Amino acid sequence: MKRRWQWALFVVAGLCLPAVPGINLSLLVSLLLFAGWASAWDILGGWTGQTSLGHAAFVGVGAYAAALLGTRQNFDFFSGAQVGMLLSVALAFIWGKLTFRLKGPYFTLSSIAVAEILRLIAVNERWLTGGAQGIFVSQLAEPFGIDLFSRTAQYYLALAFAALLLGTVQWLSKSRLGYQMRAVRENEASAQAAGIDPEAVKLRAFMLSGALCALGGGLYGVYLSFLEPHDMFLLPLSIQIALTAIIGGRGTVWGPPLGAALLVLSAEVFRNSFAEANLLIYGVLIVLIMLYLPQGIVGAAEQTLKRRRYQKDHSQQPEERPA
Repeated sequence: MKRRWQWALFVVAGLCLPAVPGINLSLLVSLLLFAGWASAWDILGGWTGQTSLGHAAFVGVGAYAAALLGTRQNFDFFSGAQVGMLLSVALAFIWGKLTFRLKGPYFTLSSIAVAEILRLIAVNERWLTGGAQGIFVSQLAEPFGIDLFSRTAQYYLALAFAALLLGTVQWLSKSRLGYQMRAVRENEASAQAAGIDPEAVKLRAFMLSGALCALGGGLYGVYLSFLEPHDMFLLPLSIQIALTAIIGGRGTVWGPPLGAALLVLSAEVFRNSFAEANLLIYGVLIVLIMLYLPQGIVGAAEQTLKRRRYQKDHSQQPEERPA
């Protein structure tokens, strides 16, 4: 019940933000997209323990599917986004079948390779993606009369995307699949002994994670209004998505959104205040958090609260007197 109230408060606060004078909607759209992507990444990387550095692949697939179908086939945005999600589910299934047998850092390395392969395909297949020159997204059908190129409309769609991800992760945290994912994360051999199929659980998590990332990717393509393979599929985007979840707290509901708020807002502040030194300060901030809060901000806070609750419960127990 507590988490439902937190989710409701997030939605209500988000609905009211555009009314604040001088609010930067573009910055808020970026923040909400990264909050959603980080939560989607965390389904695989945090709750299931499979670190991926290739999730930009799903962002790119979602963006190109929505943009190409919308500009060339006159699909509305929601239909194009659904196609992107289906393509990402298929990609995650094939990708997972081929790579989940790898252990340790090898799966992470394979995720980088898959994203790079998709980038090269997008660069070379000019007839489909426009190649390195990219494609402009200037006209799209208006579903339900929504002007998708309005920053206000993009903001509310990004808010719905982030709220969907938070609700999904909250449901997972209490669902049977969520418990299976955590069991696989902690010890695959023990999970298998308990009757859980680790590969099947990881595949479900990967497909769900990829589909939700692609949904945000479709909105990202409309937000940028220009798609270029070097921006959509590059490793830095995957790293930023992963870092957002890791710094906020892997395997937590509110860690990825908090990480997005910290990184996106701090990057904007440093860019405006420190000009060319912003990347250095941004990097130092990341290093400090990783050194002193390796479990992430929310993860460290939850561990501290559990420790204090444990100490309080044991301090209230009466001391046993010798007979």
